[in-house]
Amino acid sequence: MYPVSRAVLRDIAAQYHHWVTRQSQQWRVPILKAPDDEKRDVFVTPYFRHAQPDRVVAILKAREPARILIAIGTPKDNRWHLELKQRWVDHYNFYINDADWGRIFVRVCPYFPFSARVCLNQHHWLARRLARKGLRFRQCANAFLACADPDALQAVADSLTPEDLTRCGHKWLTRLTPFFTKAEREHAGCAHRLFIAQAEWCDNLVWRQRAALDALEERLLDANRTIGRPTSLSVVFGRRITRYHRGKLQTVIEDLNLPNPVMRTHYQSGILKQYVRDRYLLRTEPASNNIYRDYGIPKAVANLPALRARMAQIAETYLNVQQDILETFVDRGQFQALHAPTVLPNGKRIPGLKLDHPRQTAVMQALTRFSHIAAASTFTTKEIHAHVAEALDVSMADFSLGSLRYELSKLRAKGLVEKIPHSRRYRLLPQGYKICVVYLKLFEKVYAPLTAGILEPCHGDDRLTAERTTRLDRLYRAVVTALDHLVDAVGLKAA
Repeated sequence: MYPVSRAVLRDIAAQYHHWVTRQSQQWRVPILKAPDDEKRDVFVTPYFRHAQPDRVVAILKAREPARILIAIGTPKDNRWHLELKQRWVDHYNFYINDADWGRIFVRVCPYFPFSARVCLNQHHWLARRLARKGLRFRQCANAFLACADPDALQAVADSLTPEDLTRCGHKWLTRLTPFFTKAEREHAGCAHRLFIAQAEWCDNLVWRQRAALDALEERLLDANRTIGRPTSLSVVFGRRITRYHRGKLQTVIEDLNLPNPVMRTHYQSGILKQYVRDRYLLRTEPASNNIYRDYGIPKAVANLPALRARMAQIAETYLNVQQDILETFVDRGQFQALHAPTVLPNGKRIPGLKLDHPRQTAVMQALTRFSHIAAASTFTTKEIHAHVAEALDVSMADFSLGSLRYELSKLRAKGLVEKIPHSRRYRLLPQGYKICVVYLKLFEKVYAPLTAGILEPCHGDDRLTAERTTRLDRLYRAVVTALDHLVDAVGLKAA
């Protein structure tokens, strides 16, 4: 047609509106107004029940922004020129039960050139593939909680190719834009070109106990504020940040009104979200609306393998950075449990362990002697009585066997020492040996020397240069300096 006037473009849009109305009647599928106060996926879920494969199950109509062709001119002169402009127009969201991909939706703009968006979820695709292979699995939204063969699940996930995406996309775009013949699509280029407009990749850590997950989330919310620093974001996203950078560089906590807040790390037009989902999942989810700007990867669908590798690396690096912040040396209540008293099933209350108790450390010192370790860590109270008294620098008469058994009962109550059945002998368990060594080393080699050096330092040492002091003194000084830095880092400034 020439010229292409405003009336021509309006007629094309009107034809598409009429076509959708007729097809909805033939498919027996309702055209619904998109809800304002409810997620669309939740709204259309009932329509997927008992849905046949490769069928449209619901159509939602909603106003969305789109890039459409407009004609600029006057009907009187009948002279027009065409431009692409951004406009808010009605779109049709086709919710489909695809034979290979399960739940998908295709959003089509009824105005020329029929810009469209195809939204696919690989978790649904994986579920279909696993079912065809006869593998048992348990799926929870966008996660697999269990699978009979995890290696097979990973192999199927890795087998996704760009051709799988384009095949599904072209199949439905051809059906939902019936304005071109097969010859026009093949030879005249009247077909959609597919590229990645938005991508999300998620890493799910499945927890057995919700209480443990909640405790971890609280620590993450407090500690992950440091990830918003440009140096940390440069490590996470693998791209150097310079003074010419444009865009957000921050980590924020959002959706505070939800049961579990969402932690969002912003980088240019992309984000990385971390939140608790479906009670037992800690989800780490990189997402991008412009993969070329964020990751330097072209938007063509053929670059899916490179994009998948990059987003997986980002999620893995983010978790590694969190691990570096939290480390494993975080008290989770074990020390308090050893310190707290123990109540036996018969109601007897036994005091807990104390780090600076002289009789207790003397018993621990006797238990960790090499002679008992060589004897399979077994002993009697009579065998260690002399060693305990020696460690206390008292006579055996001043430290009775009854006192020794009392101190030993504390270790037994905490499960560090066990009594051998039908015998008078005891056994120091491997875990008990480690705890005894930790207690002794902390008190004798860390707490006591550091306390002496802080409260009553040898003033003569201050006049010595660092090179003339012993290596042990230099290490202790380094510990004191590191403690000062630690106190400053956690916000406990010295008065």
